[in-house]
Amino acid sequence: MKPFDLLDLRMMEGIGTYGPRNITGLARTLDVPAETLRKRLIRLRSRVFLHVNIYHTNLGLKKAFVCARSIPGKEQLLYDSMKANDFWIYVSRCYGMNEGCLGIYTIPVERIKEFEDFVGSVEKLGLAESAKVSWSTCFQAVHARINWFKTKETGWAFEWEDWVKEIPRKSTKLPKTLVDPEEFPILADEKDVFILKELEKDPTVNIVDLADMLGISQQLAEYHYKRHVLDRGLIESFEVADFRFDMKGADMFYFFLTFDSAEKLAKFATSLFDKPFVLGLGKILHENELILHAYLPKIEFRNFVDALSKLINARLLKSFNYLIQDLRQAQRQTISFEHFKKRSWAYDHKKFLQNLEVLSEQLPKK
Repeated sequence: MKPFDLLDLRMMEGIGTYGPRNITGLARTLDVPAETLRKRLIRLRSRVFLHVNIYHTNLGLKKAFVCARSIPGKEQLLYDSMKANDFWIYVSRCYGMNEGCLGIYTIPVERIKEFEDFVGSVEKLGLAESAKVSWSTCFQAVHARINWFKTKETGWAFEWEDWVKEIPRKSTKLPKTLVDPEEFPILADEKDVFILKELEKDPTVNIVDLADMLGISQQLAEYHYKRHVLDRGLIESFEVADFRFDMKGADMFYFFLTFDSAEKLAKFATSLFDKPFVLGLGKILHENELILHAYLPKIEFRNFVDALSKLINARLLKSFNYLIQDLRQAQRQTISFEHFKKRSWAYDHKKFLQNLEVLSEQLPKK
């Protein structure tokens, strides 16, 4: 597979800012004909995944990150258990310091205790050796592509030493995505949530098609998209998921990074907004802890860990842990729009527990 060139990377970086629906604006910024970008995007669609990041906080949803350690031989059963709750948006196998599964969920804010009971039941029923839930902010997507990229021929230069030195000088101002929200309002109606679901499937979906699916006029569909979905902040950003490094020679990770203070956390976070190995960042609510979604070439993994060790010695970082994603078994699904009625979420806790009990019947009898 041919490596990406500089224009490929600049275009994918720009889509994170302008979105895939505004190629004309992106073309003006890059000083490239819009038709050239459209053709290039068509060519790249087989190698990239266009995705919309919903700002779930403005839908009354709280994000949960679940790590579960599997019982040897019961890995598939645990994977199925992670999907027994309809409000999952991503589930993946993982290995490394925790052989098992990770799951990301968006839970109605008034039902968080019931979800914690659900996660506890995964362990109590013997479907996992252990299971832990962490509540986080929404994830801040990082669109950086061209920093550290030299040429198509020479590729990337990972300047770890320079990165370590720049962290103490970085800003402490975080984007709203990484700030603990004061409230979780529901700023959407059923049409808005339906549109968000369709955008998750295809961020370039035509307004005419959305109107047909909703059974409304094109003008009303456009009104909901512009005045509700965009103006009310229901979308955090658009992004392009790509394998900018050789897929066979790279891995995806979730790092959990703990800091002594909010200031150190903020400096570390802002240092990553222009780094190409970063896919996204989340913050554990009410804690000085970050979740870093990283994509690293295998030969750079140890260099990154060495850089983290230097930060610990410099007292800029307290500790870290990580999971390695097993992308052979990973699934994503859209927001659970079917459970949103009359501006509220229907959360069937009893049903989700029953799903777990059915799965537990596959375990050997004691």
